[in-house]
Amino acid sequence: MNTKFNKFPSVKMPESFKCYSGWGNICEQITTDLNKIKKLKKVVVIEYYHGINEKEFNKEFVPVLKPDLHIDAKNALLPEKKIEEIVFPDVTDDRIFGFITRLDLDHFFDWDKINDINEVIEETKGVVLITGIGASILCKEWDILIYADMARWEIQNRMKSHEINSIGLTNKKEEFSSLYKQGYFVDWRICDKQKKKTMTEWDYVLDTNNRSNPKMISGKTYLEGLSISNKQPFSVVPFFEPGPWGGQWMKEVCNLDRSKENYAWCFNCVPEENSLLFQFGDILFETPSINLVFYEPAQLLGEAVYSRFGDEFPIRFDFLDTMGGGNLSLQVHPLTEYIQEKFGLNYTQDESYYMMDVEKDVHVYVGTKENINPDELISDLKIAEKGEKAFDAEKYIQTWPVKKHDHVLIPAGTIHCSGKGSMVLEISATPYIFTFKLWDWGRLGMDSKPRPINIEHGEKVIDWSRTTSWTKNNLIDQVEIVGEGDGWMEERTGLHEREFIETRRHWFSKIVKHHTNGGVNVICLVEGDQAIVESPDNNFEPFIVNYAETFIVPAKIGAYTISPYGNSVGKKIGTLKAYVRT
Repeated sequence: MNTKFNKFPSVKMPESFKCYSGWGNICEQITTDLNKIKKLKKVVVIEYYHGINEKEFNKEFVPVLKPDLHIDAKNALLPEKKIEEIVFPDVTDDRIFGFITRLDLDHFFDWDKINDINEVIEETKGVVLITGIGASILCKEWDILIYADMARWEIQNRMKSHEINSIGLTNKKEEFSSLYKQGYFVDWRICDKQKKKTMTEWDYVLDTNNRSNPKMISGKTYLEGLSISNKQPFSVVPFFEPGPWGGQWMKEVCNLDRSKENYAWCFNCVPEENSLLFQFGDILFETPSINLVFYEPAQLLGEAVYSRFGDEFPIRFDFLDTMGGGNLSLQVHPLTEYIQEKFGLNYTQDESYYMMDVEKDVHVYVGTKENINPDELISDLKIAEKGEKAFDAEKYIQTWPVKKHDHVLIPAGTIHCSGKGSMVLEISATPYIFTFKLWDWGRLGMDSKPRPINIEHGEKVIDWSRTTSWTKNNLIDQVEIVGEGDGWMEERTGLHEREFIETRRHWFSKIVKHHTNGGVNVICLVEGDQAIVESPDNNFEPFIVNYAETFIVPAKIGAYTISPYGNSVGKKIGTLKAYVRT
């Protein structure tokens, strides 16, 4: 079994770029910069992303900087009850879903308090230190601006261990689902808006994901690092999670901890969730990969994709492992008009299942059977939700046998789930939490609590025309050859015309020419040990990809080639590429 899978891919930085590792070196550099400033008043602002432990930061920075005035941004926030009021329309009282906030971080502050703070700053001589979420809002100008960033995976870990509150609230003891919901719909959105406003003004950027070993680089180095990443193929850091239906395949192929019960998910290209690693010699600097989208969206996505989706990355690749596990939940995704009206997103989660591997006699559930009664189906789902009787999925939902390398298309509105014994590469649009579970086979979640069922939402978006005949003609085995040559063949495998993502599979034993055609490409090596990605004009260093790894080719790259590498030379291997139709 292949174990070359790289769990920590990185982008190499030039030797001249410097990274400061550890609190001692970080504080020493900031102190050195402060001493060079010949002013009576020196203002240092440390802006936090959500998730930062303020006590840890104060413990490290305050004794070293010895500020004459230390202002904590949280002291200028509105009262907690007021913040609860302004966020409620976006957080709602739904257990899972909310509305993408229209608020900015400015709305969380008491501007009378900010005016008072500015008067105190004006009167102070010496070092003024302002820290916290929204710290850059509290003063008109600064001498040093430091941005302390954190990846969402680490924020979620801290939520699960009840270490952090939602912004402006005292709620860290609440359930993870509640904290995550407020983060997803409100906190991360307002922090991202503030981040984008200040990115080009950062003097330093902090990687705070490892609390015992933070790293810091200059703002100039950081932005240059993002630009360097945008000029070559790169991979984000995969993020693995267990689940109630999780399997065993990823343990072996991705070389994961064998002692864990299972691994269900792998986010291997979800820039909102994944990190990007900059490599400075033997030091790895971790940053949210979404920052690359924020900084140079047109170069990464392409002008047409950027004009359509803004600074969001619209394509998602992830793994769903049920090899030795159980069925996924029976589910449906909202139609575009529904997700716009109810949740404030511009596009929905159309998706597909690409079968990386399967056990014997595996099937997927896709679409309803012919001539079923929708009212009876919904009634039986609600009875099952109450625990009175298990839902008979085979009575209503069509099952389809699948084999390795089959590609099943799932436009929004289609009831679906993958069965046990499968390793799915899920290729989809990005709004990944908008899954309406209809039936979860009567099992509990990893927290030993029933997983949320969303029949009320689900029944409003099911497309009842997606019956056996329609599904067979439109979603199952829709592969067609679109080109072939010496040692290669290109196939179109989807997605459905209702979905905006196009997928192309290449089988090849020799070099294959590719072109981004002005749009970002996302590619996974679905067959073979290794491949090499190269520039015909030597515009980037050769990039090696291992089996099951996913990588991103920025739109700006244009022409590139992929060919077998290492043990795969002379053998037929395969890639699956996704891009946005324009």
